[in-house]
Amino acid sequence: MNTCQIEAGSCRDRSSSVLHHDGEIYRALRSPAVPGWTRLRDSLLFARRTADGSLVRTREVSLDEAGFTPPEGCEVLLHHQRIPFISYPYEWCFSMLKDAARLTLDLLCEALEEKLTLRDATPYNVQWQGTRPVFIDTPSFGEARSGVWMGYSQFCQLFLFPLMLQAYRDVDFRPWLRGSLDGIPADQCKAMMSSRDLLKPGVLMHVHLHASLQARPPAQTGTDLRQEIAEAGFHEELLKANSRRLRKLVEKLEWRRGRTAWSDYGTGQSYDEGEQARKAAFVRAAASDRARRLVWDLGCNVGIYSRIAAEHADYVVAADADGLAIERLYNSLSQEESRKILPLVINVADPPPALGWRGTERKNLPDRGRPELILGLAVLHHICITANIRVPEFLDWVASMGADLVLEFVTRQDPMVEALLIHREDLYSDYDLAPFEAALEARFEVLRREEVCPGRRILYYARPRPA
Repeated sequence: MNTCQIEAGSCRDRSSSVLHHDGEIYRALRSPAVPGWTRLRDSLLFARRTADGSLVRTREVSLDEAGFTPPEGCEVLLHHQRIPFISYPYEWCFSMLKDAARLTLDLLCEALEEKLTLRDATPYNVQWQGTRPVFIDTPSFGEARSGVWMGYSQFCQLFLFPLMLQAYRDVDFRPWLRGSLDGIPADQCKAMMSSRDLLKPGVLMHVHLHASLQARPPAQTGTDLRQEIAEAGFHEELLKANSRRLRKLVEKLEWRRGRTAWSDYGTGQSYDEGEQARKAAFVRAAASDRARRLVWDLGCNVGIYSRIAAEHADYVVAADADGLAIERLYNSLSQEESRKILPLVINVADPPPALGWRGTERKNLPDRGRPELILGLAVLHHICITANIRVPEFLDWVASMGADLVLEFVTRQDPMVEALLIHREDLYSDYDLAPFEAALEARFEVLRREEVCPGRRILYYARPRPA
């Protein structure tokens, strides 16, 4: 039999391993995970949730059917539905983290009705089909015991505290989650809350009580700290009711930030109606030129061109550094029940790195799926002037993806570029039309060029030159 590739990071899971073979996703279950899987497989929850798509479609397969040798100790082999593009909570907007939290708690409440529980509660158990959250970690389900939820502390640190800080204090949770894969400890969350925040729903119980319990040395009580935190408000007779209350608390959390510099920025501020139509037609022609599995729209803003690309591609990752712009795009796509566009908060000038044990548990952006088309519309001037990245360096990075490219060059005569340069020493000799086109043509074959705003904005459709 052929061998398979064990997913990086599986070393931390002692009961199962995620495997990759011939483009398919499998999970090898060892003995501790088998009873929980069996209970889940036979439950009404499994049938209901896999049918509606909120639990990853999963089936048992024989070793002969899989066609590879699983790792030592495998007792049950599962085949999982493939997720189009893996993302992480430090790339999600507020509503994405909230929807992932709601799904986690809904699954917990439904599991408790069938004498099951979730053994952990991390947003890394949730992925996305467009804007639909999908729970992917089937071994998280196990038999409910002792009337406590051992995932409570983890839920607080990775879901509840980040949501509270953004809802109550307007603190962006993403840098915190990117800086610590274990989330925000209760004492740090407490330190960012004011005395007035004690009156806000959930702060006293879930932040201050939690922090007090964490501050006590385990030796002082003679009990395990995780167990004590789990039991604080989660006794057997109250577990279901408290899980429902926690769900209601999450439901009420809202981020009321009004606007940012770019969240209201749309094509209407830089283009007249005819120019906007020509730009859309240019993008549509490039997107429909050939079939693509994956498209990246870098600097997507309101998602106009992500939607155009999605008409001609299997899947689109729509990325922007502005969290509010992505928040609005996500909510709009959610109302449309979009399954082809994944909006993410990503700064192209500071993309998410590989993180975790040996830098293998959370992959960098290209390692999660290389695009076949990249859209870079009205973003190059921000990368090169605001972030001080030279034009050739950016084009080298784009060319390394091996993807076709739709790129917009905004000239120095454009008001947006003038505004960026007004308080800066002009050290950007590479950011001008002639050096830009020379750098582009050295790396790409330009298939089409069009000035959509004469003298100000020029579009290029290009293909990487053979190495």
